[in-house]
Parts: sequence; C-alpha cells; structure tokens
Amino acid sequence: MNQADVSKLMSQLRISIQANHRHLKNPQGPEGRLLKLRKTVTALLKHERIELYYNRADEARGYAELLISNAIRYGDRHIATMELADFWLLEKQLVHKLFKVLVPRFENISVSYTRMYKAPRDYPGMYYKKSVLELRGNPYPSLIPDYSHNRTFLHNILLDEARKDYKREKFAEIANKLKAQSPGDTNKESETKTQIQGTT
Repeated sequence: MNQADVSKLMSQLRISIQANHRHLKNPQGPEGRLLKLRKTVTALLKHERIELYYNRADEARGYAELLISNAIRYGDRHIATMELADFWLLEKQLVHKLFKVLVPRFENISVSYTRMYKAPRDYPGMYYKKSVLELRGNPYPSLIPDYSHNRTFLHNILLDEARKDYKREKFAEIANKLKAQSPGDTNKESETKTQIQGTT
C-alpha cells in the first residue's frame, strides 16, 4: 500500500475533535441533542456566521469540518458523502450550496474551514460562555479589527509625534550626561599618559 492510499484512510481534518465530555442536556434525550446539533450545522452553512453557546459551537464545529472535508475529498458522486450531507443538512437546498459554493471556496485552503471566537456574555444574568462560529470567506465584515491602515488617524499621528519628542528629550539627556563625564575622563587619560611617559 503506497503513501497516497494510506493518507485516504486517515482523517484529514484541520482541527482536533475532542472526545464528547460536554454533557449537553436536552429534554428529548440524545435524539433531541443530535437534532439541535443538526440545526446548528444547517444554520452555519446557511448563514455562514452564527452566535451561540460555546459548548454547542465547539461540538458543531467538528461536524461541520467533517462534512466539508468529506465533500471536498469525495465529491457529490460519493454515496456515503451524500448520505452524510443529507443527514446533517435539514434544508436540502443547502446540499447544492455545499458542493457548488463551499467546495470550490475551500478546496485549495490549507487551514480550517471554520473560525470560532469568544463572544461577550450578557450581564447581569447567568454566566454561559458564548461564541461566534463562522465559515471562512463569508460576506460579512471581519470580527477582528484591522489596525494596518489607521496610521493616518489624527490621534495616532499626535501619539507618534509625542513619542518622537519624548525620545529626543531622553537622547539629549543621555548626551548631556556623557558630555559632563567626558572632560574628567580626558584629564585622567592625559595624567596616566604623562605618568607612563615619566616612568620610561
């Protein structure tokens, strides 16, 4: 068996899927919990960015990664992949979006297909960790602020000038200290030179 065949046997997910220790409870039991995860994966592929509780987002992220990974690897003619897509996607028109939109978007990507961010919690109230789960390349504005193009803002220009003035003052103080120490040092050097010349 060559290396290419072995790589198809192993999982190629770009995030690690941990064992299930989340204890996501549901009044309808395991079937209700699974239905909630299916709704989450369906909403993620439909809207491409959703906000929900951290535990459910963390678990649904693994299933969404697995679904997209298998769709890229095997395509829409693979029976098991189509059954997997049919199970996880409650809205059947999203199967076409998976293979016609998301697979071309992610087929040459080398990182995970999803991103997850921590979201601020509601205060006052119960403390539940919230998060934002999104697909890469979605049409929404980025959640991470872009600081690369704000050097021309007025407050940044003023801060840069204040920083330069502060450095000039510090360098001037250091230069004055060195000048104050240098005449005494030159006198000591000349005295040592005359002493050396006198001894010879």
